[in-house]
Amino acid sequence: MKCLRFAISISGLAWAVLACGCKAPESNPQAQAPPPMKLQRVEDRNLFVVDHPERFPLATSVAHTALAELRVTGAVNPDVARNVPVISLASGRVTEIDARLGDTVTKGQLLMKVQSADISGAYADYQQAVADEALARKQFDRSKHLYERGAIALRDLEIAESAEVKATVTIKTTIEHLRVLGVDPDHPSPIVEITAPVSGVISDQQVTNAAGVQGLSSPSPFTISDLTRVWIVCDVFENDLSSVRLGEHADIRLAAYPNRPIVGTISNIGPVLDPNIRTAKVRIEVENPGLMRLGMFVTATFHGPSKAARAAVPALAILHLHDRDWVYVPANDKRFRRVEVLGGDMLPGDMQEIVSGLGPGQQVVANALEFQNTVQQ
Repeated sequence: MKCLRFAISISGLAWAVLACGCKAPESNPQAQAPPPMKLQRVEDRNLFVVDHPERFPLATSVAHTALAELRVTGAVNPDVARNVPVISLASGRVTEIDARLGDTVTKGQLLMKVQSADISGAYADYQQAVADEALARKQFDRSKHLYERGAIALRDLEIAESAEVKATVTIKTTIEHLRVLGVDPDHPSPIVEITAPVSGVISDQQVTNAAGVQGLSSPSPFTISDLTRVWIVCDVFENDLSSVRLGEHADIRLAAYPNRPIVGTISNIGPVLDPNIRTAKVRIEVENPGLMRLGMFVTATFHGPSKAARAAVPALAILHLHDRDWVYVPANDKRFRRVEVLGGDMLPGDMQEIVSGLGPGQQVVANALEFQNTVQQ
């Protein structure tokens, strides 16, 4: 009996231990929550604090009336009508190259030499035509003599005459074939000299030494571009197309030569917009003064019919930094803010136009470079 009570006690104790061990631990909401957000203050790089602002005199922007302008970027492209491919009518292997990409060449200048088997075949046809013509001429002379003696009919004489005429035509055809290939019939050579058809700059080269040339098939060995007149191709947004009109002038400034303005004429406005960026290609034809190279970046300015009120500040108040224009505008509590603007044309009295970013009546630091050097120290 005692044993039975002891067993029951042990069994109850085991069940109690199991029940206690299977109980799920209580959850802690704070432990499962995400970490608290940390806020970090970012310094305004365009805001400067100076101890003695009176050291930097201020200038007030004045109102300036100018024609409405639209400025866009573009690039220098060759005039397609002045791109001339250099072709070789004879197929063969290049044995010599006398010009390279970027060279300036003149009309008739030797560009390369090609060793061609086409010359041998063309010269063989020419020699055969000469032999056939000599035979046909002899037969015609014999037929004419026999006809005078009444030995043959008139029909036979006409046949011999026709054969002689055809043989003469064949000679002329084979001679012209040799000349087209660039070979002198009296001095045949398997080497063909390819010369420049026009004067200009070699803008494309698709051939090297020992390369093969496939005659009239593309690509052409060279392309010569006449760069005396080039195209400026710009992208103009759909909303700005009203400022662009065919036949009007546009001011061109090269990124490499910003102080050398060039005037061009708008010759084409693309009839199809780019569906991705909603722009149209505008083409400006420009006389190249010798500074423009293919691929150069330019800024084109189109002048609108209406006038617009803009601001003008002293030229020293504009700081050109990182390919952008800036001015320093005073803020409260000895602070100055650097504001990006778009500089325009120079005006009389050492003033410069502000196209955007600043309005008339606002104050700016009169000498932006001096201020920039001071705050950087």
